[in-house]
Amino acid sequence: MTLLQITSLLIVLAGAFGAINYLFLKLPASIGILIVALMASLAVMGLDALMPALGMADAVKTQVESIEFSKALLEGMLGLLLFAGALHVKTTDLMREWRLVFLMATLGVALSTVVVGVGFSWVTGMPILVALVFGALISPTDPVAVLGVLRAADLRKSLETKIAGESLFNDGVGYVVFLVLIGLAFPGGESTSSPWLGALRLFVQEAVGGAVLGLALGWLTFRVMRRIDDYSLEVLITLGLAFGGYELAVALHVSAPIMAVCAGLLIGEVGTRHGMSEETRNYVEAFWKLIDEILNAVLFLMIGFEVFAVAFSLDTLLAGVLAIALALIGRLVAVAVPVLLLRPFRTFSPGVIPVMTWGGLKGGISVALALSLPAGEWKPLILTATYVVVLFSIIVQGLTVAPLARRASREPELV
Repeated sequence: MTLLQITSLLIVLAGAFGAINYLFLKLPASIGILIVALMASLAVMGLDALMPALGMADAVKTQVESIEFSKALLEGMLGLLLFAGALHVKTTDLMREWRLVFLMATLGVALSTVVVGVGFSWVTGMPILVALVFGALISPTDPVAVLGVLRAADLRKSLETKIAGESLFNDGVGYVVFLVLIGLAFPGGESTSSPWLGALRLFVQEAVGGAVLGLALGWLTFRVMRRIDDYSLEVLITLGLAFGGYELAVALHVSAPIMAVCAGLLIGEVGTRHGMSEETRNYVEAFWKLIDEILNAVLFLMIGFEVFAVAFSLDTLLAGVLAIALALIGRLVAVAVPVLLLRPFRTFSPGVIPVMTWGGLKGGISVALALSLPAGEWKPLILTATYVVVLFSIIVQGLTVAPLARRASREPELV
């Protein structure tokens, strides 16, 4: 199938499954589309098991694998989704929470990687370095999944900023850790004589380089938009910033996700306030909200279909269930340690640890990273465990975080 045919099919299916969810399931749109897609995938598998001569599952699997989920997300959709998400997070709110966001996006990711990796190695017998790779790819919260759920959860503003801000930045840090561990754990990876020097080089090149590029491009775009008063052209310029900036970051070997986040934050705060008329601001915000909703629907649809790429067995399913517990424990540590470190200097609401722990959803980024692993003995197990954790996170945590947040909101709001 051509790229246009694949894109058309995904949009048609996302619209059809979205309508089914709206009319019958009445769940949050993205989660409902994922569930319908997963049910449709399992139905095809079941029909194929009853009538093997049809060969439906193999045909669908071939088409699913041809989409190359990892490349489609990491090298295409992610830039637009992160830019759209960052556009609606105000930097003035984020600066009030920067200490906690910074600690959770750095120390929290590192702690969770170790907790999950050591636990997964003990449970499965996997070599510790390979298990740490799994810990690195499953530890960051997925900003796409998190921001999608936050829109419907009606959280306190301070708590929403903490979760959204952390989710926007920790995937970049997690990806750097993932790259370092890949080089150590898999033959043919980007190994380095000194893991610590390699980690420092990657951090400076990816994270700092991505942030500098995003701020520079965002500022340049803002300066151009100040001289223009044409909403259609200004919408087009922001689209060019998201597309072109992401590809430039890839070409320069700096973190494209962090570039998209920094550019989106700058345009969302400085650009909308000082570089756009009210009419342009309304059009830009409406355009990116629509882009966000459409891409979210397509992404969650693709996650539902990725079940065809996963090798299920009793052992791998059991490992996946245990990985759910490990991921939650790792997330709890990633939240609790930064909060406890900052507690002598500020006061937190009583519900901040449970809500941020349960609200730290995993998503498509983890699946994409697992699919990008080099072929080897442990890849099927890691992919299955990742998929099980992501499904549990999006469906179970995603559907229950709003009630938990409402319960926590009854406590007096502090910060």
